[in-house]
Amino acid sequence: MTSNTSTDPADSKTPAPLQDALARPLHDLRVSLLDQCNFRCPYCMPEAEFHADYEFLRREQRLHYDEILKVVRVATQLGVCKIRLTGGEPLLDKNITTLIAGISELPGVEDLALTTNGMLLGPMAHGLAEAGLHRITISLDSTDRDVFEHMSGGRGDLDTVLAGIDAAERAGLSPIKINAVVQRGVNDHSVMDLLDHFRGSGHIVRLIEFMDVGNRNGWRMDQVVPSRQLLERVKKRWPLRRADRNYPGEVARRYEYVDGQGEIGFISSVTEPFCGGCSRARLSADGVLYTCLFGTQGTDLRESLRHDVHDDELKDILSRIWLQRADRYSELRSPQLAEAHVQRKVEMYRIGG
Repeated sequence: MTSNTSTDPADSKTPAPLQDALARPLHDLRVSLLDQCNFRCPYCMPEAEFHADYEFLRREQRLHYDEILKVVRVATQLGVCKIRLTGGEPLLDKNITTLIAGISELPGVEDLALTTNGMLLGPMAHGLAEAGLHRITISLDSTDRDVFEHMSGGRGDLDTVLAGIDAAERAGLSPIKINAVVQRGVNDHSVMDLLDHFRGSGHIVRLIEFMDVGNRNGWRMDQVVPSRQLLERVKKRWPLRRADRNYPGEVARRYEYVDGQGEIGFISSVTEPFCGGCSRARLSADGVLYTCLFGTQGTDLRESLRHDVHDDELKDILSRIWLQRADRYSELRSPQLAEAHVQRKVEMYRIGG
């Protein structure tokens, strides 16, 4: 008896991974649900710029859930397996669990996460987990109350955020990551206390270099604290050992405490760029797809979505965008020149961090 099953690899129907012009695959999609936030962090949405009269996107300008689901569904057919919901502050969307439930049911979604400042998390954590959310990341720049108040623009309450983290842990939204943007002369003196607070908790603190995202945060190179300096500071207090990456393209360099009290990460986009491994696309709340956190322009998908673009057509649009992608802003940026910041870039609150 002869078999009709071919063993020739060329006969496989599994599509080749979609790669950009620099051979980087498309694995991650970050979806911004809205451009509004309940904080006014100076490095993202300074109060002077985003005042009471500032006009954010109107509801009809933002993508509807069915439109977001369509983009995610088609993106998974191109290799996307990791979805992260961002903002603004995504938990300002009170119906977010409906969207999470829809995304979690899509074939190909292996990891569904959300980034939040934590202020609204406590009462919502259980519902988020029940809807299908896998993990959560908290943006928390300091556990020093005065520093936290300053860095949240006077809008945050530290105890509420910490209670939200506890609620997320009880709901099983783990491992919980704590993202802290470190600025020289602002919160760098409180980094060790932040690490000490979460050591042994199972939560992972990630220290992020202050980046020149957008054009409104007053970025200067002299405010950047290089990760290597922070690493040496930490090692003097707690011995560390390097840990392997969890997956290809992971942006954080991982270290474990030698005494077994957990791990920390360093995200060094300014001094040690990782463009070569970037596998992320970003969808803004108004339906613009960006292929770089520092992008100057993107591709408007909303118009096509509102004209009932067919899945195959949308797949072709997304494919062409990614195949032409050659972004590597951080590698081309000269760390010594603050002039790199004058290039007009999309604001972080529009596409998440």
